[in-house]
Amino acid sequence: MNRVHRWLAVGLLAASPAMLWGAGAIPTAASNANWPHWRGPEGNGVSRATNLPTTWSLEKNIVWKTPLPAWSGGTPVVWGDRIFVTSPSESTPETAGGGGEQEQGTRRGGLRGTRRDPGGQSLLLICISRKNGSVLWKKELDRGNQVWMKQNNTSPSPVTDGKHVWVVTGNGVVTALTMDGKEVWKRNLQRDYGKFGLNWGYASSPTLYNGMLIIQVLHGYTTDDPSYVVAFNSLTGKEIWRRERPTDAPMESPDAYTTPAILKHGGTAQIVISGGDYVTGHDPATGKEIWRAGGLNPQRQGNYRIVASPVVSDGLIYAPSRRRPLLAIRAGGRGDITATHIAWKWDQRGGPDVPTPVTDGKYFYMVDDSGYATCLDAKTGQLIWGPERTAPGTVDSSPLLADGKLYILNENAVTTVLAAGPQFKVLATNELDGSYTLSSIAVAGKQLFVRTGTHLYCIEEKR
Repeated sequence: MNRVHRWLAVGLLAASPAMLWGAGAIPTAASNANWPHWRGPEGNGVSRATNLPTTWSLEKNIVWKTPLPAWSGGTPVVWGDRIFVTSPSESTPETAGGGGEQEQGTRRGGLRGTRRDPGGQSLLLICISRKNGSVLWKKELDRGNQVWMKQNNTSPSPVTDGKHVWVVTGNGVVTALTMDGKEVWKRNLQRDYGKFGLNWGYASSPTLYNGMLIIQVLHGYTTDDPSYVVAFNSLTGKEIWRRERPTDAPMESPDAYTTPAILKHGGTAQIVISGGDYVTGHDPATGKEIWRAGGLNPQRQGNYRIVASPVVSDGLIYAPSRRRPLLAIRAGGRGDITATHIAWKWDQRGGPDVPTPVTDGKYFYMVDDSGYATCLDAKTGQLIWGPERTAPGTVDSSPLLADGKLYILNENAVTTVLAAGPQFKVLATNELDGSYTLSSIAVAGKQLFVRTGTHLYCIEEKR
């Protein structure tokens, strides 16, 4: 079903040397007030916020809760008094029953998704007041929703800079809006560049860098069209560059649901892309490939699609695959760095599939889909503890590292709070409404924002 993409020499030797360190500089106090991206102000799932809650329930430490029209994997983003969440509209008897257009999506759901209500056909961006949870506005971005195994067409999370907010739907419609919901520009990736060819639907979130909105489309299972990375002018929507990203990954393995990361050092930067059996670094000015590392699929299996995104910190790029191996790659390479820049490899039990890991540069934390947590030495890959069981249930959300704690949210809306550091210690197990939960936790100021299958919760320690 998938062709082997033709190798291209572009980019391996065409850009400046990549003598880079991680983008893991400590965020400022101001940045801790906001959560502008799926993985926070630094794009790595770490917050320097303090005095965050450890325990909560439906009756404890809930500031407010707001009902949402439907479930979604999209994580809330926060800026000032505004919280932005993606969601389908409310389901109707026709969509809930799988009739018409929705029937195709339900069939794509496989064994676990067949009976799940996909939500309505309208794909929305909802703006919620951080003060009291009231809905400030809703905007229809696109139409056409379906279930893809565990997700629907609202999985990509928004991104904001406090002046605008950008969001991509699972159908590839890209929209830029003002903070008040006025549309600035709109594009359609499938119309402009060809149909998506992913087995389980499009789910990559956009990344904002230096006035550019950066979007990846890594696919190949149901298309012969090449994968690509594209950058748009964030204010106008004009294409700045678009680069094909070649791969020889077989069958479903070209597909990736990851999100680009930004690697910085000494006034220069790179865009890091993971998927299609490779990790690559790209020049933000042109999109040209600077380096490439293989090893994510050493047996060249046909089902090695990648979901967990790359993480950058202190001169290392951490690249998960489908549970194993997980690679730690030293920054500073050029060309094919597979044989020269692999710092360490984790090829044992406990590697993540869906949840993206998190690190503070000293300890590296990962959670597998069964809820087993593992801590490694971030520099060497040596096992510190784990795998250790957290609350029973499947985990799709990515862990949050903040206030000396590791927050792990599972599909049942149960959050296990662990003590960060070299000792495994469960601090709390917190239950909410038990609904189907895919979204990761957001944090701003002293508040956590948990998006379950039915509500958005604002959680804060009441003193």
